[in-house]
Amino acid sequence: MLGNFTYHNPTQLYFGEDALEYLNDELPKYGKNVQLIYGGGSIKKNGLYDSIVDILRRNGKEVFEDAGVMPNPTIEKLREGIKIARDNNVDLLLAVGGGSCCDYAKAVSVSVHCDEDPWEKYYIRFEEPTCEILPVGCILTMAGTGSEMNGGAVITNHEAKLKIGHVFGDEVMPKFSILNPKYTYSLPKHQMVAGIYDIFNHICEQYFSGEDDNTSDYISEALMKSVVHSSLIAVENPEDYEARSNIMWTATWALNTLISRGKSTDWMVHMLGQSVGAYTDATHGMTLAAVSLPYYRYIMPYGLAKFKRFAEEVWGVCADGKTDEQVAEEGLKAMEEWMKKIGVAMNITELGVTEDMIDGIANGTIILEGGYKVLNKDEVIRILRASL
Repeated sequence: MLGNFTYHNPTQLYFGEDALEYLNDELPKYGKNVQLIYGGGSIKKNGLYDSIVDILRRNGKEVFEDAGVMPNPTIEKLREGIKIARDNNVDLLLAVGGGSCCDYAKAVSVSVHCDEDPWEKYYIRFEEPTCEILPVGCILTMAGTGSEMNGGAVITNHEAKLKIGHVFGDEVMPKFSILNPKYTYSLPKHQMVAGIYDIFNHICEQYFSGEDDNTSDYISEALMKSVVHSSLIAVENPEDYEARSNIMWTATWALNTLISRGKSTDWMVHMLGQSVGAYTDATHGMTLAAVSLPYYRYIMPYGLAKFKRFAEEVWGVCADGKTDEQVAEEGLKAMEEWMKKIGVAMNITELGVTEDMIDGIANGTIILEGGYKVLNKDEVIRILRASL
């Protein structure tokens, strides 16, 4: 049965080819000073930057640029963003990009008025903000993280060799997000498929927990099938609007907290992948892909009924004349073949991990207790070695 829960998501979404026009409706709600957050400058090449700045200017906004947000935002970059916001008395943080820009904006939002070190407060002690929080708006150019409709913010500390996510409450979620699937067309294939796997794994992290027959699981299965179907089309034709729009919308629903309701949730693939990312700075979705199958094969005996269901409902495996173990393994094999078709990383060696890093990566892996098996360090090391 479903556990007890509450559900609330305050983010206003605008979806479709004309979604940017709704920025005109949102901007009057906020003060004059806007911190425009973006990454490496691709939005200047494709004209999106000019369109956004024009709308900001026409709405009487003063724009303060915060460019250069990297794929794995660092604590140093966070401190730079805090300084920009403080120095210019910023009223709104407007993130234009993928999940990294959105995550970074949320981290800035809870840190500008914080009188403590944000790394220690939010990423070591996992405390909630007690200060004023700056509002965040997002204009998405990459689908994957779901950061446009959740409170998550992942930050990397290279000196400590840690990559840690904090999932903040409703008050930190973006106030609005603008989603135009066409803005994702210019992504390199590597980034597109990394985002696709990130979506799929977000669903898996929530699905593979608990054994209750609940609504969240049925929704998750439908979302996973949608990702698989649309991904195969998008890999062949990246400008197929229907496929890219379905991928973008599924990414939002995969991690806007809906399908986690009534579930304990796992998130160990993310803990393993984020620790790999802290050592390699590899693309997030690729780190997840590289550790997923060894992890799921390890925990499968502890959640066999769900892995059997996954094989039948998501991958269409026929169970006739087979043991539960055989059905479950066929499901993971089908998942493996799909991953190879779309072109994600299949091991951590591809990402730059070497044997001498394994112990450090294991030490940086946060152990969570929501899945079918609570791992110990030796088991983490075993899974990481199987991922090489």
